[in-house]
Amino acid sequence: MTTQADQRDHGGGLDSARARFGGSAKEWLDLSTGINPQPYPIAQLPPDSWTRLPDRAAFNRLETAARRFWSVPDGAAILAAPGASAIIARVPGLVPPGVVDIPTPTYNEHAAAFTAAGWRIGTSGTARVVVHPNNPDGRLWRDGLDAPLTVIDESFCDVTPEASHIARAPRPGTLILKSFGKFWGLAGLRLGFAIGDPTLIARLREALGPWQVSGPALEIGARALEDMAWAEATRARLVQDTARLDALVTGRGARLVGGTTLFRLYEVDS
Repeated sequence: MTTQADQRDHGGGLDSARARFGGSAKEWLDLSTGINPQPYPIAQLPPDSWTRLPDRAAFNRLETAARRFWSVPDGAAILAAPGASAIIARVPGLVPPGVVDIPTPTYNEHAAAFTAAGWRIGTSGTARVVVHPNNPDGRLWRDGLDAPLTVIDESFCDVTPEASHIARAPRPGTLILKSFGKFWGLAGLRLGFAIGDPTLIARLREALGPWQVSGPALEIGARALEDMAWAEATRARLVQDTARLDALVTGRGARLVGGTTLFRLYEVDS
């Protein structure tokens, strides 16, 4: 049986850290994730968002808000999912397996998903996956986005929307992934989006099945994506917070290597 300890290492495992080193949750400062520490405020939800099966109107509202927020081109399809990780796990099964190029270092779930689906990892092939901006160094990808299957993971791109490759979304073989949990700070809600080639989105929709997003996630996601003012204010605040963090850390002798305003990569001597 696979246990939590057997799974791939990710940030946010505060329970494991406490089990090893002790202390209460309030005594820890968790710097292991790229999640906004000041989340989108959640107001009271309609009772039927909890008690009724999610209906098409709720999905339409969320997807309309997402199209507007990310300026999705008319020729691209969009699909909401229970977190970007649910999409990542299913993407390799959308086309026959081959060789996939995943530049490293980067988020390790992509390679794990492709390997599990029978793909081989290589420097060139029928698929390419890039995290844009990349985690952990913040690299922005501008070239090499024309493989037969091209996956652009923009989970951290909402802090720099001008860098998005959303205009490429209608191209055949292209999928752009969006994570709701990072920028809006609601990782526990489990909400993500795939945007791109309508044929691939249709296959992904079939793989996920009906009611793939919960009623509360549909309601909260729609509210947040419709709230442009909060997004603009949050981007400005994150810039200020990042400058303060950089000053604190580099003031202790560390060197800034890269990152975004949701995460930083520093080089230290020890």
